[in-house]
Amino acid sequence: MSEELKKETQQKMEKVVNALTAELKKVRTGRAQLSLIDNIKVDYYGTPTPLNQVAALSCPDAKSFLISPWEPSVLKNIEAAIIKSDLGMTPQNDGKVIRLRVPDLTEERRKELVKSIKKTVEEARVSVRMARREANDALKKALKEKLISEDEQKRWMDEIQKLTDEFIKKIDHLGEEKEKDLLTL
Repeated sequence: MSEELKKETQQKMEKVVNALTAELKKVRTGRAQLSLIDNIKVDYYGTPTPLNQVAALSCPDAKSFLISPWEPSVLKNIEAAIIKSDLGMTPQNDGKVIRLRVPDLTEERRKELVKSIKKTVEEARVSVRMARREANDALKKALKEKLISEDEQKRWMDEIQKLTDEFIKKIDHLGEEKEKDLLTL
């Protein structure tokens, strides 16, 4: 029972870390990263389709994107989708490809983004702690129902705590890396 509980708790914590990683990829660092334009949906024959399924995406340099549609007829829809998105970048359409220039981040904007990252990281920590709490509650309940002994409960609570510490460390590391990316010019 307790081994299953540990695995279940570990899976919950891994989901939190994966969600945090995905969320941090969306934060713009002033450098062109394809993850910034991953969530743009293009109207492709009446169906919202991810940008990477209607065009080839590349970063010719650290400050720009090059979007080459598979079909020239989709160019206008891609341009409209970029304008409609919350990227804050203006597409430059030359009739064959779209170029996006990543604007430089101001010091003030960087600080706002760092605050946002810290908030997101703290929410992830709270989620991991909630998973720990649920596991500990399950252990207390098992003890109460005499399914496990006090020694077993203590041992499994220690295991869950080690797991929690490990995931909190991962979360902190992800947050620090993103902050470093943001603050380096």
